[in-house]
This record gives sequence, C-alpha cells and structure tokens, in this order.
Amino acid sequence: MLDVALAEFADKGYAGARVDEIAARTSTTKRMIYYYFGGKEQLYIAALERAYAAIRGIEQRLDVAHLDPVQAIRRVAESTFDHHESHPAFIRLVSIENIDHGRHLAKSAELPGLGTPALEVLTGILERGRDAGLFRADVDALDVHMAISSFCFFRTANRHTFQAIFDRDMLAPDRREHYRRMIGDLVLSYLGARP
Repeated sequence: MLDVALAEFADKGYAGARVDEIAARTSTTKRMIYYYFGGKEQLYIAALERAYAAIRGIEQRLDVAHLDPVQAIRRVAESTFDHHESHPAFIRLVSIENIDHGRHLAKSAELPGLGTPALEVLTGILERGRDAGLFRADVDALDVHMAISSFCFFRTANRHTFQAIFDRDMLAPDRREHYRRMIGDLVLSYLGARP
C-alpha cells in the first residue's frame, strides 16, 4: 500500500493525490486506509518515511570500511547516483515536499534520525582520509552529503528542463558512466584528493 501511495503522491503531489485512488489501486477502502494510517496526511508522511528509509538503508549497508578513503567516497557517491536515477518517484516526492516547505516532513518522528547513519559513514571515511593525508581538514560529513545529493538530485529532477534548454538528456545511457564518475571526481577534488 505504501508503494502505491508513494507513487500517487509523487505523481500528483500531496494536494492532488486522492486516497480513493490509492484505495482502488490496492483493492482496499478509503475507510481502511484512514483506520490504519489516521488520514491522508499520515499516509503521506508514512510514504515519505518509506522513501527516505530506502536510501538511508542503502547508505547504511554500504561496505566501505575495507576500502581506501578515495574509493570509499566514490562508492558512496555512486550508490546515491544509482539510487536517485532508479527512483524518480523519490526525487519527485522530495521536490514536492520542498515546495510545501517541508511541513509534512517536519511532523515525522522517524525522519530526523534517519540521516545519522549516513553521516556516520561519511564521517568515518573523512577521518580516515584526513589521517592518511588525503583529505583537507575543514570539511564535514554534511557538506559532502549535500554535494553528492545535490548533483544526483539535480541530474534526475532537472532532466526535462535541462534537455529543453541545452538539448542534453542527463539520463542518456551513453553518458551515464561519465556522470557517475564525474560526481566522484567533483567530491574528491573538493576534499583535496586526486580523483
């Protein structure tokens, strides 16, 4: 049910999504959805939590402790790149929530703690990189997370407008590896490492 709700909210936004449509697509009733979730807003928040939990789960499961810091940063960047490319509904949902000034996200008790493990992974990589003399000391994990997320999010979210303006499809298969490597190179350059 949450997958269907996520798709509906991502397609039509919070205001445009209809619980009746979600109920019909899941062979249940609006009344049952309200009984289980409490209302449309609670269903929307649950869909947001599910979407964020998916990317945070991927970040948590990344096995980067055995990699050198440069490879580890690349792995984190590539995993975000892969996730955002393959989950356009997540991108749309986050965009919609930003248009709504994050007002629904702010009501979630679960979401504030979801980012901590991702930042812990990045903090560990940055510390190892600093200790090895590879990374500059004045960068924190949130800055790196923001840089990676920005590039990966922009590439998917702005695909259509970028193509209309510059006639380049940023999701074109023949440029995929170029962009995937580019995000690692950009972050590593920012960290002071040789890409």
